[in-house]
Amino acid sequence: MTGIEHRREFANYFAARRDTVRRTAYLLCGDWHWADDLTQITFVRLADAWSRVRQPAALDAFTRTCLVRVYLAESRRLFRRRERASAVLPEVGQADHADRINTRLEVIEAMATLPPRQRATLVCRFYQGLSVQETAEVLDCSIGTIKSQTSRGLAALRRLLGTALDDPSLDEVRR
Repeated sequence: MTGIEHRREFANYFAARRDTVRRTAYLLCGDWHWADDLTQITFVRLADAWSRVRQPAALDAFTRTCLVRVYLAESRRLFRRRERASAVLPEVGQADHADRINTRLEVIEAMATLPPRQRATLVCRFYQGLSVQETAEVLDCSIGTIKSQTSRGLAALRRLLGTALDDPSLDEVRR
């Protein structure tokens, strides 16, 4: 396959997966600008490995693993300063819509308080829909670690959110 064909395939994959990777990055870090940075780093690494990873399922797994590992590495950097998003939103016409938005914001803010590994575990398990085994492979740790990180992360969210965690409007966040 020629270099032009490789670039075209990569461009097609990038166009198809960019938004999904960016949303996942946002759920990991809680900041759209940082999510853009994580997405960019992930796709740069994928471009470097493009000729070695050829099957679509392998591409998705490589991309997912790369994104989570980039996030964990970046979150360890002590000098990284993060801005906090404001929870104050402009008035919205529908009360139900505003309640759903507020619930989603509460969950995102609560996720931001979790340690990076717990947060990554919950995003992999509940947003990406990965099994315990798949999450362990992505995070390069044991199944027991995934189970304990999931349990601790959910317990922390329940302490912070109470019943808001069971809100059906969060299904949109999980997708």
